Amino acid sequence: MPEAIQTLQGLLESAGQLLATAGVPDSRREAIRIWSDLDRSGAAATMLARGESVVGERATAYLAAVGRRAAGEPLAYVTGWTGFRHLTLATDARALIPRPETEGLVELALARVRQGAAADIGTGTGAIALALVDEGDFESVAAVDCSAEALDLARSNGKRLDLEVEWLEGDLMAPLAGRRLDLVVSNPPYLTDAEYSALDPSVRDFEPRLALPSGADGLTVIRRLLDEGRAVTAPGGWMALEVDCRRAAATAALAEGFGWREVSVQDDLFGRARYVLARQGFN
Repeated sequence: MPEAIQTLQGLLESAGQLLATAGVPDSRREAIRIWSDLDRSGAAATMLARGESVVGERATAYLAAVGRRAAGEPLAYVTGWTGFRHLTLATDARALIPRPETEGLVELALARVRQGAAADIGTGTGAIALALVDEGDFESVAAVDCSAEALDLARSNGKRLDLEVEWLEGDLMAPLAGRRLDLVVSNPPYLTDAEYSALDPSVRDFEPRLALPSGADGLTVIRRLLDEGRAVTAPGGWMALEVDCRRAAATAALAEGFGWREVSVQDDLFGRARYVLARQGFN
């Protein structure tokens, strides 16, 4: 029997209805976004092609992706791509999806240091490290992650974008022993165990647990970064951390307790205390 001919418009309408029934907000927009991302085209091109027929594998793959989204899987994992500053990154369940807040962390870091040696701790998709290479003028940028799977994803992003990063597998600062860095940037795990358990299922059930909780007080990893970071940060060098807004003040106090100077808390675009900046002393 000949395969039924379906226009892209009809396919998008069916997908929008499925997403709406599943309770996905802005279901029509999401349906268009999934198609355009999978097709590597923009939303405008998708709308212009609404009258074209879609059959076979393209329709099947699209509907399968829509089904995954309807089941609660994050959009970036469904389409396999996400934007970060000036970059488009491959994204899947091996690493945390980069958030807009982390783009602000890069902005603050680059406002303080644009040259020398930098490192991204807990790199995930490689977003921070790749943005530093893309926008800065660093002699070297290293990226550390304890997950070999995440590093494989980050490495593939770097290769596709033709941006050179030194990818290092290991625990926080350990692979950087003996170095003197001008900038250390990290979006570390910063939720309490209780907060992690209460996360929306779209995050808790799909994104890697390794990147989210950090002990009973949410500060276990941050405490280690501030402590161990002193040994690898050059005099006058900076550390830039993304933190939970509920613990920004506590993080700043920890930084001061470890002897960091010029400690400040900065807000994100939503007015939440999201970043802690600290500088290594000169003596």
